Amino acid sequence: MAEMKQKAVEDLGRAAASVEIRHLTDLLERANIAYHQNDAPEISDEEYDLAKRRLIQIEALFPKLKKTTSPTEKVGAIPREGFSKVSHAVRMLSLGNAFDPEDVTDFDKRIRSFLGKGQKDELIYTAEPKIDGLSLSLRYENSILVQAATRGDGGVGENVTKNALTIKDIPRNLTGAPEILEVRGEVYMSHADFSALNQRQRESNAKPFANPRNAAAGSLRQLDPNITAARPLKFFAYAWGEVSAPLAATQWEAIQRLKELGFQVNPLTKRCKTPADLLAQYAQIETNRADLGYDIDGVVYKVDDLDLQTRLGFRSTTPRWAIAHKFTAETAWTHLEAIEIQVGRTGALSPVARLQPVTVGGVVVSNATLHNEDYIKGFDSKGAQIRDGKDIRVGDLVQVYRAGDVIPKIKDVDLSKRPDNAEPYPFPTTCPKCNSDALREKGDAVHRCTGGMICPAQAIEKLKHFVSRGAFDIDGLGAKQVEAFYQKGWIKTPVDIFLLQENHEPALRALDGWGDKSATNLFQAIENKRSISLSRLIFALGLRHVGAGSAGLLARNYGSWIKFQRAISNAKIGEGPLWNTLISIDGVGEVMATSLVTTFQQTAESTAINHLVSMLNIKEIAAPAVTSPIADKVVVFTGKLEKTTRAEAKARAEALGAKVSGSVSKNTDILIAGPGAGSKAKKAAELGIKTLDEDGWLSLIKNL
Repeated sequence: MAEMKQKAVEDLGRAAASVEIRHLTDLLERANIAYHQNDAPEISDEEYDLAKRRLIQIEALFPKLKKTTSPTEKVGAIPREGFSKVSHAVRMLSLGNAFDPEDVTDFDKRIRSFLGKGQKDELIYTAEPKIDGLSLSLRYENSILVQAATRGDGGVGENVTKNALTIKDIPRNLTGAPEILEVRGEVYMSHADFSALNQRQRESNAKPFANPRNAAAGSLRQLDPNITAARPLKFFAYAWGEVSAPLAATQWEAIQRLKELGFQVNPLTKRCKTPADLLAQYAQIETNRADLGYDIDGVVYKVDDLDLQTRLGFRSTTPRWAIAHKFTAETAWTHLEAIEIQVGRTGALSPVARLQPVTVGGVVVSNATLHNEDYIKGFDSKGAQIRDGKDIRVGDLVQVYRAGDVIPKIKDVDLSKRPDNAEPYPFPTTCPKCNSDALREKGDAVHRCTGGMICPAQAIEKLKHFVSRGAFDIDGLGAKQVEAFYQKGWIKTPVDIFLLQENHEPALRALDGWGDKSATNLFQAIENKRSISLSRLIFALGLRHVGAGSAGLLARNYGSWIKFQRAISNAKIGEGPLWNTLISIDGVGEVMATSLVTTFQQTAESTAINHLVSMLNIKEIAAPAVTSPIADKVVVFTGKLEKTTRAEAKARAEALGAKVSGSVSKNTDILIAGPGAGSKAKKAAELGIKTLDEDGWLSLIKNL
């Protein structure tokens, strides 16, 4: 099976891989914001998992196409507006996924290989249900709960302490706990409590929640803790962050310690010795899933020995010592009533299926993602048939599936039930919002509106992006305000934001829901954002293929707006020193570089950007936080390492800020060569690259 999957990926050409990477990146970045920041997911868990898995496979096969800003290197999303920020002392990471028994066996093999253990060596795991809720970190100091925070983007979360104090499962005080203890777990809502809550919502003419996960997440993230207190939330503890003293020597014993301290822990957690034991526990939990009384979406496996967990360490976004084995999708049949087109910030036309409402796995769904024109016709991005080549038509009886809690995907079409008058869906060639041509470029999977800022859908989405948290982040000017001001004609471009007070102050102060104080606060917030970092400005421009991480890379490499603008504006696509410098930046490929150069060399775009920049004070980006002798150095390992495994050495280098590469080039700073080093050592010598043996390497990083 693994060979078949790998063969499917290898059939991609480099150009096709680049196109699919762009598509998957856009899909995953939108999904992260919708799920983690807005509590309003747009795609199912399974679709997200499959898309991320596909992206990982392609990046592994075409490593030069992988960007440092890839969704495979990120966790969650930045905290949303309304809450103060909390920096996690220990990052809250996500988990890698397993989808079939083979993945579980591979997980065990990777662990053994990393640790240098053979198949006969004992290796114990724990298996526990994966609760479908909202991750929460509780910080206790001297046994008193002092802070509660959501995961956020893994590094910074939302301060929800007052809300967490209303949850009965969360102790306010502990007895016999370490001086500092961060307990981590999942906030969730039982099926019975969810049903009762929705009944109260309907009785008060309020909108019912879609599912328990959304209800739990929305309840915990209320600005008014009294609302949270009225919601029946529960909490399972399963992990920890910062601790001043170890809880125990093993995962199992640590969980028992948390139970003794007064936390609820899942009774289905079990120790297992082999992959077969793990799979047996998975099957047992899946069999009992419908009777648990709360939602789970898989089983989590963890290495039990905490010393081994420490040795195994972390990848950029996931621990090596744990994995989530996800459950398969749930399906149902319903009728497709309509296909609607949504227009995004980059002009992409995204078709959405409007379904006759149907219950899928206990959740009523009425929408499904249709991706693009090819998907509707029955083909994937490479032209291969999906659904046996059956197209999707309005009026069809379709099978939808979901593995999580949101918009499902269409799995099949029942042609025997197709209405006689059902016609193939004609994908629009004009934008439904502005009537501009909607073109599909060669190699692109989607149609895009050519209207640019004259397209109201694109203009509004670009403006929403401009004021979003990772961009200008203007207090009091969120998505709703932007849309309202756009409809009034007050804000059509980013420049209009900085002219809002000058052009519309009296009208805004007289607007319903505003007033002198709120208007004054908004004008001051806008004025405060005239000073902005280079990285935030680049991200705020909403350039295609340029995310927050890419903007940071560009800012760090060019240092100032003048240098950045001159370089991009004068570069020639595919040739010359300016182009070569641009694409040599780690994480910047030809697709992103082409998008940048094309944008800055269009007269209208360039003029608009210059007008905006003239109103701003642009600061240089801050220096990187990691400081060590190898920070930002390109490091290559070759030959056999005898005092540690290759995987462990690479992980250590990355943790100290180095960039680990698999090949030697003129950009390589250090080569670590063990016995058996061959062509890499020879090339390093020819290029005059510093070369260390394993002892030299360990000496260099000693005490770091």
